[in-house]
Amino acid sequence: MKENKVENVINIIKNMDTKDKLRLGICLTTSNWANLLYNKTEMYEKFDTMLKEVDEEYRTILINFAKYKLVMFTMAKIMEMTKEGQNQTVLFLFNNI
Repeated sequence: MKENKVENVINIIKNMDTKDKLRLGICLTTSNWANLLYNKTEMYEKFDTMLKEVDEEYRTILINFAKYKLVMFTMAKIMEMTKEGQNQTVLFLFNNI
């Protein structure tokens, strides 16, 4: 069941566009609920810079990530996982971006 959750979320991430993947990365690196083994500050800075390059809206105004339903749904699914599942999924996301 655990592997199935990870695979399902990875499939969702594969179908996201680049902006949504970056938004998800930013949400994950700023969340206190995600148990990530990676340097959140470093990853946040990279995703922030990349999203500013491709998304003018993100660059110019304060974004409410709650309006991105797919990003929030994926975040919820990741937070339901075990620590190992979260890190597998996040590693895929980081490598995919």
